[in-house]
Amino acid sequence: MPPTVPHSPPRHVPLTHVLLIHGAGGGGWEWNLWAPVLQARGFAVAAPDLQPAPAGLEGTGWADYLGQVRAALDALPRPRAVVGASLGGLLAWAAAERADAAVLVNPLPPAPWARRLPARDWPERVAWHGQARLSSTRRALGEADEAAALYAFRHWRDESGAVLRAAHAGIEAPAPACPVLCLSSSADEDLPPALSAEFAAAVGALHRTVASAEHVGPLLGRGAAAIATEVADWLTAR
Repeated sequence: MPPTVPHSPPRHVPLTHVLLIHGAGGGGWEWNLWAPVLQARGFAVAAPDLQPAPAGLEGTGWADYLGQVRAALDALPRPRAVVGASLGGLLAWAAAERADAAVLVNPLPPAPWARRLPARDWPERVAWHGQARLSSTRRALGEADEAAALYAFRHWRDESGAVLRAAHAGIEAPAPACPVLCLSSSADEDLPPALSAEFAAAVGALHRTVASAEHVGPLLGRGAAAIATEVADWLTAR
């Protein structure tokens, strides 16, 4: 009989590419503090702007954004991760079946947890660009420095009301097979951290509370680079 050749253990293939999905009214610029951290750790990073449908923002629906995220993921080599914040976190969750790891930062939760979000009435076009004020941006970004607050003020964009209504009504999206990390700000007034923790526990995701009190603090606050480093550590270990 020929000698038995022992099977080699499966080789760990590290994640190489990361897709970053911004929140409502933002853009790929929201990840300006994260991208260099991830790139320094060897990840190739893509942070696209979500685009309105040909009919304009008023004619843009949830399926338009989700289709863009899925296409952007499919364009990246595997192994790949998807990272999303706020509305982008919900989009990342819904597209995570195409990823090998997912990170959700203060994500809008899917159904049935979305029904417990505060009720909002969204117009067809949410005019965040035209109605933005530097003073209100500074209040929302209390953890950011002056330059980051000014940059955000100049780059907020209008958003599709239909997308926000669909997200708050509850998106049906099953849990993906890949590992999921859910991050919550400790005092997020837009998304209660207890709701994120409950969602994460129910779907088998790892939940962590980060050193930020604001909804957008993990991306734009002074501690954003440190939080990005925590995420890079987690992605490296996948």
